Amino acid sequence: MSPQLRSPRLLWPLAVVAAAILLLTTALANPVSAHGSVVDPASRNYGCWQRWGSNFQSPQMATEDPMCWQAWQADPNAMWNWNGLFREGVAGNHQGAIPNGQLCSAGHTANGRYDALDTVGAWKTTPASTNFRVRLYDQASHGADYIRVYATRQGFNALTEPLGWDDLELVGQIGNTPASQWKSETNGVSIEIPANAPGRTGRHVVYTIWQASHLDQSYYLCSDVDFGGGSTTPPPTTPPPTTPPPTTPPPTTPPPTTPPPTTPPPAGACTATYRVTAQWAGGFQGDVTVTAGGGAVTNWSVTWTLAGGQQVTSAWNATVSTSGTRVTARNMSYNGALGAGASTTFGFLGSWSGTNPVPTLTCTAT
Repeated sequence: MSPQLRSPRLLWPLAVVAAAILLLTTALANPVSAHGSVVDPASRNYGCWQRWGSNFQSPQMATEDPMCWQAWQADPNAMWNWNGLFREGVAGNHQGAIPNGQLCSAGHTANGRYDALDTVGAWKTTPASTNFRVRLYDQASHGADYIRVYATRQGFNALTEPLGWDDLELVGQIGNTPASQWKSETNGVSIEIPANAPGRTGRHVVYTIWQASHLDQSYYLCSDVDFGGGSTTPPPTTPPPTTPPPTTPPPTTPPPTTPPPTTPPPAGACTATYRVTAQWAGGFQGDVTVTAGGGAVTNWSVTWTLAGGQQVTSAWNATVSTSGTRVTARNMSYNGALGAGASTTFGFLGSWSGTNPVPTLTCTAT
């Protein structure tokens, strides 16, 4: 607990408010010092700030949101600085730099400012389906060398167990994406990372590692979800000081998806639909949804032909190769097995010139 929290009751609120105003003033005056976080499903400290930032001294928090209460009491700066949960100089050795039980605080980074985020308990969850998206907001427009999304394995008990590396499974990732390829926001940029975590129900932790591009700076972000379906964006109770990414669709109109077949595919077969989720001058982001037919499949592959000067530059949730104008996408080890009628999604970044037509996809399953 900081010395401010040991001050007399009459001085403590003034000291905290003064510190908060100073932090917000500094961030707004010097946007380069701002960074980012996962805003949907909200990271632990972003969610605490979102729900209680304008009312952080309310005694209601202790009963309505006890995990946020203990975090606010431990260090209010962990919430005011919701966008600064990073370490520098890790050089990609994430497991070596961050011990088990300290994943949500990035290994007690920032002199222990975020330690309370490691506390085991009933953190507020965001409802989510197992085929979901993580939205990351970058105030400083750093871009990413890569972003990796993990989910806890089925059977992990987030109410009683500290989070460790062996509790996590990779469920989504994207590669190098400069900020120019992210969605432009009023203050910064945002990007969505598709993720698929089949076989999970109930409370889980989604863990995001964002390797920023401007230097060796790694962000480690815990989000608590309830895999039971429904909306993934709870309404905020307080507006952020800077504008987080809106939930409105991209300003450009994406090409239509390929129509579904009029009859279901036979057992053991699969279908694939293609969707452009964002498009800009010379570049675009696409998603492909693979759906099993009347029987389960073990592996799948999707092929299509590039046209209009299109090129695939990077992909996630599938291994993508190109031979001339022919593209082949094959499942990863974690998303090849699909039950009858089940779906998974992979995505990619691409470039185009002239036109950006919707291709015809061929899906093959074994």
